[in-house]
Amino acid sequence: MRVAVASGKGGTGKTTVAVNLALSLDGAQLLDCDVEEPNAYLLLHPKTDEECPVEVPVPKIDLSLCDYCGECARFCQYHALFVAGETALVFPELCHGCGGCTIVCPRHAISETKRKIGTIHRGKAMSIDLVYGELDIGEPITVPIIGAVKERGRTEGWVIIDSPPGTGCPMVEAVTGSDVCVLVTEPTPFGLHDLEIAVETVTTLGLPLAVIVNFAGQGDRGVYDFCGEKGLPILMELPFDREIAKLYSRGIPFTTEMPEWRTRFRKLAEGLEALV
Repeated sequence: MRVAVASGKGGTGKTTVAVNLALSLDGAQLLDCDVEEPNAYLLLHPKTDEECPVEVPVPKIDLSLCDYCGECARFCQYHALFVAGETALVFPELCHGCGGCTIVCPRHAISETKRKIGTIHRGKAMSIDLVYGELDIGEPITVPIIGAVKERGRTEGWVIIDSPPGTGCPMVEAVTGSDVCVLVTEPTPFGLHDLEIAVETVTTLGLPLAVIVNFAGQGDRGVYDFCGEKGLPILMELPFDREIAKLYSRGIPFTTEMPEWRTRFRKLAEGLEALV
């Protein structure tokens, strides 16, 4: 069972849900795909036993062969190549590694080289197999690292995916291929606005989905009314609780100190299984 935990906005509690759900399911694997700012490891304090770089192909121009025709620059939709006069430049940070420029170059002046954009970390924390990616500082493209994290996902047992916030390419890459998606929201106008967008995205991807309301008891009823109108099951509410907040601030998953919540997360897992 592969469960993606996502949201339309940051700060709703995705990592809190993903970590505590994984801890409540014996032997689960947690994939932290929020590679711009991974933080599951801050709660789990894993013993890391594997680190490996993530590299992407980028073009390299042999100026002794190039006749500056500009075919490569015209082909590239991301403007990673620039040709003018007798100048040909590559902007590696813009390159998406499709390899098309090497194909369209009539003089075969373009080859590919590798460029590191991030690192994959893997380790054990309590009963969890944790894999997380970390984007190098200054790098703009996250999707290859998210893909590399998911490649290390198991094919059996529970796999929990902590997705990036928002509904752009990183989130789509993270949730694609999951059995079910859980959207974590908050009962505020901002939470409702971004939940509506996230529901549309996940529905377009054809995934079963459910909702978890964090900071329950605060805000308004807009999220609940929306879920009722759309027929979306709200499988869990997390209260605006001082003890949970204190544990989080100390880097402690609250299910380790509040064992009654493990039972609730197991019931959440049963509810997710029923949706598939």
